[in-house]
Amino acid sequence: MSMSFERYMLDMVQPMRDDLTRIGIQELRTAEEVEENLPKASGTALVVVNSVCGCAAGQCRPGVAEALQHDILPDHLYTVFAGQDKEATAKAREYFAPYPPSSPSIALMKDGELVHFIERHQIENRSAAEIAADLTDAFDRFCR
Repeated sequence: MSMSFERYMLDMVQPMRDDLTRIGIQELRTAEEVEENLPKASGTALVVVNSVCGCAAGQCRPGVAEALQHDILPDHLYTVFAGQDKEATAKAREYFAPYPPSSPSIALMKDGELVHFIERHQIENRSAAEIAADLTDAFDRFCR
């Protein structure tokens, strides 16, 4: 792969990363960063598995952004990027068992344990508002 193609891919993906980081979500780009954060996150942690696909752009990221306007929020906000930060994504997915790999997807964890999970098939057939409602319901149940 040429350096110019790699630079093009990085430039193309950066706005997709920015959709989440500009609203306060911390990127975990390595398996080590995932290990340092997910199992040790006390309280609740939202983990967004980002993706370049259309449903990530049209439904997932906007749904997450809308949900983060809610009064009750998780203590920690993280994201990994499927297809870009492969090791970080694979490590994060270890915490999402028994769910198979899915991107985009959204996990809510409490004290290191998965308590709510939205798979790709639950994203691609719903609106951003429906995803936000699903998340805010989970926030109300688990983030107190």
